[in-house]
Amino acid sequence: MMPVLNSTKNLHVVEPPTATREGVGIFEYTDHYTVFHYGRMPAPIPGKGEAICRMAVVNFTMLEEAGVRTHFRRFIAPNRIEFTLARLPDLAARPLTPSRGNYLIPLQVLFRNELPPGSSVHRRLATGDLTPAEIGLRAIPAVGETLEQPLIEYATTRTAVNRFIASSEAQRLAGLDDEQFHAMHEITAKVNEVLTRHAHGLGLSHCDGKVEYLVASDAGLVLADSPGTPDESRLMFNGVHCGKQVLRDWYMDNGHEVPVGRLIADGVPRSQWPQPTPLPPEFLPVMTDLYRSLSETWTGEHHWNAPDLEAATQAVADLISR
Repeated sequence: MMPVLNSTKNLHVVEPPTATREGVGIFEYTDHYTVFHYGRMPAPIPGKGEAICRMAVVNFTMLEEAGVRTHFRRFIAPNRIEFTLARLPDLAARPLTPSRGNYLIPLQVLFRNELPPGSSVHRRLATGDLTPAEIGLRAIPAVGETLEQPLIEYATTRTAVNRFIASSEAQRLAGLDDEQFHAMHEITAKVNEVLTRHAHGLGLSHCDGKVEYLVASDAGLVLADSPGTPDESRLMFNGVHCGKQVLRDWYMDNGHEVPVGRLIADGVPRSQWPQPTPLPPEFLPVMTDLYRSLSETWTGEHHWNAPDLEAATQAVADLISR
């Protein structure tokens, strides 16, 4: 298994993709976490990988039942999935077109239902990189505000630091015609609807999330990545984050943020970046319980005798308030 760049997953290529045929890959979900675009941080969280993998499997099943075509093929217990593998396109070869087929679209498609603490929308509004009108609002939103309609945005992938882009640039990068680009928007809205409904039925807030797509050899759009897991979605319970925002907040609140954007802008080689501060040891069992509790709540399966989600999130709240 090879680590995937800036990912918490390892990849094994079973059958490499070709110009005319999709391949087969296996993702191994690890206990690593990532923040600040740094890549894998120190101090893995025991049990995280299996907890997230089991959530991903349930989500793929729900989405397939709702008519969403996904890259999921089968679950390999306890922490791996087999999936349809597409080619990484040569971004210098223009233009990408669906007729070329079988490529991973170099985009993240983001959806937002709420604007909780930690949402990049608040930062971008504060710096002037975004205006309320651009997201359909009349004024600066309050922290925690629920949007009347979900917001869909686009960001680059395969760049040192992902950047938000307009829909016109997103369509150009994706190599999709108007009909397919609209279809990608509609599929994203459907994914958000399915996952949000499931979350609400469990008392969770599905604040925002992101998805990726591939174009299959038949030019069809296929949902990729691991939608609806805490690595890809911002889930909250009783006002407490159920994922890596807890970790990101600890780094920022304690002055340990890794300034990846500045390091890249200054041309500092990756080998010379500072080593991140490890999490305090007391975080690890609390985060293990959080991920396992969230997974058991989400999937309805019980593998670890984890505390219920109310107790797990209260333990997080107690920890970060010290």
